[in-house]
This record gives sequence, structure tokens and C-alpha cells, in this order.
Amino acid sequence: MDKNIRIDVHHHFFLDAKQKKKRNGEIGWRTPEENLPWHPTLSLKAMDALGIQTAILSPPPLSSGAIGSENRAFARTHNSYAAKLCNVYPERFGFFACLPTLNDVEGALSEICHALDHLKADGIALISSYGEGIHAKYIGDDSYDPIWKELDRRQAVVFLHGAQTPSSTPYPHDFLGLPISEVPNETFKAAAHLVVTGRKRKYPNVKIILAHLGGSTPFLAARVAILSKHMGCTLTPEEILQDFKSFYYETALGAHEVTLTAMEKFVPLDHILFGTDFPAVSIEMASWYTDNLENFYNGDARKLDAVTRRNALNLLPRLRLQ
Repeated sequence: MDKNIRIDVHHHFFLDAKQKKKRNGEIGWRTPEENLPWHPTLSLKAMDALGIQTAILSPPPLSSGAIGSENRAFARTHNSYAAKLCNVYPERFGFFACLPTLNDVEGALSEICHALDHLKADGIALISSYGEGIHAKYIGDDSYDPIWKELDRRQAVVFLHGAQTPSSTPYPHDFLGLPISEVPNETFKAAAHLVVTGRKRKYPNVKIILAHLGGSTPFLAARVAILSKHMGCTLTPEEILQDFKSFYYETALGAHEVTLTAMEKFVPLDHILFGTDFPAVSIEMASWYTDNLENFYNGDARKLDAVTRRNALNLLPRLRLQ
């Protein structure tokens, strides 16, 4: 593509290369060496190569940490940096603000206010669960209701990424680290939790984007519809499926003929967005999925434009003013 027209809603930034490498060793992933240390010029180069006009930045999904000033400072530092970058490159970057651990409800509410009102963030980035091990809580937990209520009041956009949480067993192979084998299922578990607890229906004004085409969500939604109803969920199977279909789904590391065919059957076209996951992956890896997307919609310029650009413009109207 000669002209940069795409809008990438899944684009990370890393402020601490040493910490990122350390975390990579813990989760079984290698961020491409050429992307560390990260600098905005690396993203701009990738965006030009991939035909991307604007990337919506979000911090890498991290373990939530303990309640306290350090956790709040982490969120504020990343959000302030992203806002400054958007001011320098207003047509090239937007950002989803991160929050301190949601277990710090007061801190999370404060950062929502600061990020959306003062830093002019395009939305909020959340991970699937907060806390460690058996003490972790998924994002539909009752204690997080004040946060969802505020996001609903603001009609906020939320970018939801699966946490890099190990299962009860080690990941199966060095080629199948947590980002490959666990993160997609964590996204599904968070989405399903929001549905069966009624949070997705209770807060309908929050527009939630699920990373990586929702991970395993499209393929397990029908399983939840019947089995969770059997286990006591008060929603009907039809209501459960309806709520799953109300999420938005972005294509990073998921665009393939099989998955895109399933998504066309599962959600309206205007609920599919374009993403790359750069710089967690290389330009070449992102290009493979982007080429798949191009090939899938070959001959239908209207659909391709909707997925790669127009749907994001409708969801993030600030971008239309650039």
C-alpha cells in the first residue's frame, strides 16, 4: 500500500528495555532485538512500512503489582509519556491510558479522570485480571463496579489485553510461551467473566476492544452460552451470545482466512478493527498478518477500508479531527 491510511489500535511502547528483557525471560517470549530499546522512530518506521497513518499506543500488559504509590507512579509515568508523544506527533499517535491495579479503586478512578480529562487519552487499557495467583480477580469482579460505572458514564473506549498469567502447569514448550499459549485464553476468560456476571450488559456504554481477535473468545462463546446457563447464569443462551457479539475485536496476530471467516459470521463488520502488536513483534511478523487481511478482503475495498480505518474513526472520533 503506497499511502498510509490504516489505524492500528494495538501498538505498544516500552520505556524500560532492561525490564522488558527480564520480563520476556519470565513469560517465554523474545521481543525482536531490533525493537529494543524502543524509540518512537522505530514505530514510525514500522507504521510507514505497514501503511499505518495512526497508531493508538498502549503500555505492555504487566503484572498488576501491589497497591501503593509505586503502582500509581508507574501508570502516571507511562500515561504522561504517551501524551507528550501524541503532542509531538499528533497525526501519528493516540493512546490508551493504563491504570494502577484495579484493586486500588481510588487510584484507578483518579487516573481515569487525569488521563481522559487532562491528558486527552483516547481510552483506557485494561488487562484481564489483577493480583497474583489465587488472589487474582478478573475484571468483572464486584469490587471493580465503581470503575466500570465511571467508564460507562464517560462512554469510554477500553482496550482489553490478556494478562501474561501462567496456568497451574508450565507452558508446554519453549516455542509456546505465555504470550502464545495463555494470553489468548486470558482474554477469553475476562470477556466471559464480564458476560456471565452481567457487567457487559449492566454497562453498555463502555466500548470494549478485545485484543488478538478476542483470543479464543469467538470459538468458546457458544460453549459459555449453554454450559454457563446450566451452572446458574441468569442470562439466556441468546443473551450470552448477544453480549459476546457486542465486543469489538482487533486483528493483531489473528488475521487469517479461518479466523476472519469466523469473525464475519460472529460479529458485524463494524466491530472488527485493525491491529499489529508492534513492537512486541517484528515488521515482518506484522506484515504476514496484514497481508492475510488484504488477501481475505481482496476485491472488496469497502470492507477492507472499514476494518483497517473507518471502524476506528467511528469508535475514536478524535481521529477524524486530525
